[in-house]
Amino acid sequence: MGRISSWDWEPGQKTVVESLSPLEGHGWQEEPYVSPDGETLAAIVQVGEGEFSIRTNDKVWEATFEKIWYPKFSPDGRLTALCQQDMEWALAIDGEMVGEATDYVWDTMFSKDGSKIATMYKAMEEYGMAVDGEPWENLYGNANQPAFSPDGAHTAAVVQVEQLAQADIEGFKKGIYSVAVDGKAWTEKYLNVWTPVFDEKGEHVAAQARTSVFDYTIVVNGKPWAEKFQFVWEPVFKPGTDSAAAPVRSGGKWGVALDGKLIWQPRYVQCLELQYSENGAKLWAVVATGYGELTACCDNAAWSKTYPTVTDLVVSPDGSRAGILASECNSNFRIVVDGSEWAGTYDMAWPVVFSADSKNAATMVEKDGRYLVLVNGKAFDRSFDRVWPPVFSEDGTKVLIRAIENNSYVRIVAEVAKF
Repeated sequence: MGRISSWDWEPGQKTVVESLSPLEGHGWQEEPYVSPDGETLAAIVQVGEGEFSIRTNDKVWEATFEKIWYPKFSPDGRLTALCQQDMEWALAIDGEMVGEATDYVWDTMFSKDGSKIATMYKAMEEYGMAVDGEPWENLYGNANQPAFSPDGAHTAAVVQVEQLAQADIEGFKKGIYSVAVDGKAWTEKYLNVWTPVFDEKGEHVAAQARTSVFDYTIVVNGKPWAEKFQFVWEPVFKPGTDSAAAPVRSGGKWGVALDGKLIWQPRYVQCLELQYSENGAKLWAVVATGYGELTACCDNAAWSKTYPTVTDLVVSPDGSRAGILASECNSNFRIVVDGSEWAGTYDMAWPVVFSADSKNAATMVEKDGRYLVLVNGKAFDRSFDRVWPPVFSEDGTKVLIRAIENNSYVRIVAEVAKF
C-alpha cells in the first residue's frame, strides 16, 4: 500500500465494490472492514457448512477455516485475522497462517509501519506474546495488557510471577505481578501493575504499579519512583527523553508528575489521557476542574468551557491544537477543537483527525442513523449509510472518505477547500 503520498489522491469518487450483498454461494457475511488507503473492503463470509473465509472486494481468500474473528488491516495494508483450524488458532495474514497454531491468540497489534505484528498467545494454560507468530521463550500463568514498541522490536505485558492460594491475602500483599519485556520479567513484584507503555525508541518501559494496599507509583524499567501517591494513571514518555510523566493523586486532588516530581500541582478533581506533542514541548490532558466539569488542558491551563463527559483527546502533530468529544452522559455529542464547539450535536461521534501540518481537522459523526464527514466543522455535501474515519493527504489539501452508500462501497477524495 505504501506511504500516504503514494495513494490515489485524484479528486472524485470511485465505486470499489458495486454490491455488498453476499456473493453467490455464501451463507452469510459479517460486518465490513476497510483498508487505510480505501482500496479494499473485507468481510468474514460463510462459504460452506462450518467453513469460513474472508471476502476482499469481489474476491475470496482461497483458504478456509473453522472460525475467523478480528479481521484488521495493518498500517502497510495487509489484512490480518485470527483463524482456527483443527481446533487450534493462529494469526493469518492475507490468507496465510503465520507461525505454529496454538490454543488461542488475540489482541492483534502492529508496529508503527505495520511491518511487525504481535498478538497475545496461549499454549498449555500458559500465556505470553508472539511477534509474527513466534512466541516468547518464557510463558506465564497469567499475562494481560500487552504493549508493542513503535518499531516492532519489543513486546511487554503484565504477568503473574507468583502463584497464589485461595484467600492468601498475605501472599497477595507481598506482590505477585510484574512486567515481562520480550518474555523476561522484571525482578520487582507488585500488588498490581497496569498499562505498560514503551518510549518512542522502544528502549524503556513504564507502568502503573500498586506498591502497597494504599500506595501507587510509576515503575520505569523495573525501578519504581521514590515518590508514592494515592493513585496514578497511565504514564507517557516525554519524546526525545527517557523521562516518564503520569497523572497522580495527592491530597485528594490530581496533578502531573515527571519522574516522580510534581510539574502540575494537584488541583484537579480528575486528570487523565496525558499526551505530549510530538516534539515534547506541549503536555496535554483531560481534566476535571470540578465535579462533572471536564475539559482539555494544555501545560496546566484548562479550556474555559467544561462538559459533563469528555473523551478521546487528540493532539495535533505540532502540539498547538487539540480536539475532544464532549457529551452529556454519552448523548448529544459535540466536537470541540481548540476550545470552540463545532456546530451541531450528534447521536455518536468519533475522535478528531488532524492533518500533518496541523492546519485542518476532520471527524465522522452519526445523526438519525446517517453518517457524516466533517472537515473544520463543515459537513461533506451528503450523508452515508456508514463511513470510516477520514484520512488527510500528506499535504493536508485533500481528505479521503471511505463510505457505504446504497449497498455499494465508495472511495471519495474531496478537496478541503471545497468544504
